[in-house]
Amino acid sequence: MNEGFPEERGAWLRCYRCWSQRLEAQVHYDEILKVDPETGEAADRVEEIQEAVVQCLDCMHDQPHLTVADGRVVPVEERWERMVAGRPFVASCTVTIDQDQVETCSGPDAADSLTFGALGDSGTREFFTHVRFHKHDDDLIVVHLLVELYARTEEEAIDVLEEAARGTLEITSLAEESRPPAHAPGEAH
Repeated sequence: MNEGFPEERGAWLRCYRCWSQRLEAQVHYDEILKVDPETGEAADRVEEIQEAVVQCLDCMHDQPHLTVADGRVVPVEERWERMVAGRPFVASCTVTIDQDQVETCSGPDAADSLTFGALGDSGTREFFTHVRFHKHDDDLIVVHLLVELYARTEEEAIDVLEEAARGTLEITSLAEESRPPAHAPGEAH
């Protein structure tokens, strides 16, 4: 097994919500190539970007605790154990951020933009979020959110939210939810 990865794949190579092992990786590549002016052939690779999303085929949820590296699905070290062994928590919170952190606060992209402004990549990739509303206060935006995240303890849930917050975080409530039931092999979803 690759260095740094847990030895037992069954511990992390499954859906963190329903525990199904029916996963699919969608990998997208973008390359920038220099073109040889004499032959028209791609001469040098300037940049290559790979983005991968692993999704459960049974419950259709993205798996932010997994990624693709060197053609293989691997765990994201800082996330996998917390998400697979953890329980769902729901927080009602506000994050006060500088208005420059929000690309748009109206229209179809507003919720994603406000979520990213408040909680960064974790808010858009790892957490289930719902922007309840936002308000402007001079050069600041106060974003009111409901956030579902996975953690092993209430303290860890608070720590994860604090690390993700891109501004001043205030948690008004935090409650542990029941985990969805495990998916039985062969059972239709």
